Amino acid sequence: MLFIEYPKCTTCKKAKKWLDDNGIEYTDRHIKDENPTYEELKQWYKESGLPLKRFFNTSGMLYKSMALKDKLPEMSEEEQLKLLATDGMLVKRPLIIADNAILTGFKEKEWEEKLK
Repeated sequence: MLFIEYPKCTTCKKAKKWLDDNGIEYTDRHIKDENPTYEELKQWYKESGLPLKRFFNTSGMLYKSMALKDKLPEMSEEEQLKLLATDGMLVKRPLIIADNAILTGFKEKEWEEKLK
């Protein structure tokens, strides 16, 4: 299982603690050092069944400074995926890539259902 995080993010810290407390093994990946590629994002988006907007860090400063709330509805899926691949700070985190689930953000109940 892949755990993509930004180590300074408090939600990521909580999620990591939850994984550790529950004895769930994972490979850690720093989102700023190794941003998800266009190909990865496209595959994860397709496999997840989630709306593409769930992959965006909508509370992030970069998202807000780029006024993406207004721009995203005008963009194609491909344009949105290419934009996400340009900067890890645009991507919702933590991001879990497991055999049976792709999860964006940390919602303990959802993680409990999908990862235990």
